[in-house]
Amino acid sequence: MSRTVVLVDAVRTPFGKAGGMYAGTRADDLMVRAIRGLLDRNPNVDHSAIDDVAIAAATQTGDQGMNIGRSATLLAGLPNTVPGYSIDRWCAGALTAVTTIAGAIAFGSNDIAIAGGVEHMGNHPMGELMDPNPRYLAEKIVEQDALAMGSTAERLHDRFPTITKERADKYALNSQLKTTKAYEAGLIQRDLIPMAARNAELGWTIATVDEAPRPTTTMEGLAGLKTPFRPAGRVTAGNSSGLNDGATAALLASEDKAKELGLSIKARLVTYAFAGVEPEVMGFGPVPSTIKALAQAGLSIKDIGLFEINEAFAVQVLAFLEHFGIADDDARVNPFGGAIAVGHPLASSGVRLMLNLARSFEAHPEVRYGLTTMCIGLGMGGSVIWENPHFNGQVK
Repeated sequence: MSRTVVLVDAVRTPFGKAGGMYAGTRADDLMVRAIRGLLDRNPNVDHSAIDDVAIAAATQTGDQGMNIGRSATLLAGLPNTVPGYSIDRWCAGALTAVTTIAGAIAFGSNDIAIAGGVEHMGNHPMGELMDPNPRYLAEKIVEQDALAMGSTAERLHDRFPTITKERADKYALNSQLKTTKAYEAGLIQRDLIPMAARNAELGWTIATVDEAPRPTTTMEGLAGLKTPFRPAGRVTAGNSSGLNDGATAALLASEDKAKELGLSIKARLVTYAFAGVEPEVMGFGPVPSTIKALAQAGLSIKDIGLFEINEAFAVQVLAFLEHFGIADDDARVNPFGGAIAVGHPLASSGVRLMLNLARSFEAHPEVRYGLTTMCIGLGMGGSVIWENPHFNGQVK
């Protein structure tokens, strides 16, 4: 038994800088706001009919612990008959929440469900309370660099000597410029759920836009930044995603259920795949996961008309583009900019990619297929292929 799974809708909170506008806000409250905002936008959904809720967090302690999938479900006011569970695949948490829920819908166990993710990196610094087994290094299961994401990015530069620091900086600048342009056109704000935030000095405020974008970024400014992971290295704060706080939520359903309820259909899920690579070059993960997903779908990279690639590091995106013969500035790639500009609250980012792709589908009915993909710590990649429900049959 297999049914078509569709993305009905997706939203996110504005993303904050770690220690920034959400410094006084709990992670679970960010997640609750995203869920409520999602349901407010879809009044045809009977809350008691939601079959399950899967929420991801990379650090599942404190305000991101206590089975945040169930906790956020209850705190969001859903009936206590609606179950919930937690997911952890590090950066690909929300992406995995979506694919896990999608599998249940395709199998027939669920008709309609919520998937999302949250990360409050201000409350939970990356690696907090982790205790890597000494065998990793003693038995050379991984290289030392594998446990520091910035060092894995430097390793990727080593593997691809054609990806220079200047090339990475230029990609990062374009991410900032595309984000600025998308904001000016009102393309990002329409899917941001306003979030109350409290500052100890300024009191309460309402967050309505992302905190991290730097519209005044220049190549000169990027060139002068320090390379903290290696002397005379190539990875900087300017060509990497930041440390961020934020939450995302997506509503998924079988296509039949979505039509029955009169819900929007923003994308159809074609297939998905995860793959592993050497942990010390984890940024290369999206390449084999995409190859695997394309093979499962019977498609080639030439069939993909829009790409949303998570910008953990510029070099990681560039390695993907170089492998598939795609230009660094290809207009099909991250048209609204990406994580280098808006931020990457780890486990939440997968749904942001899907949200952006869905909006691009609306603007490009000539495109039939799109891809969301991201690298994952300890050497993995995840890719999801989507079909555009607005496709008009006239491929450019």
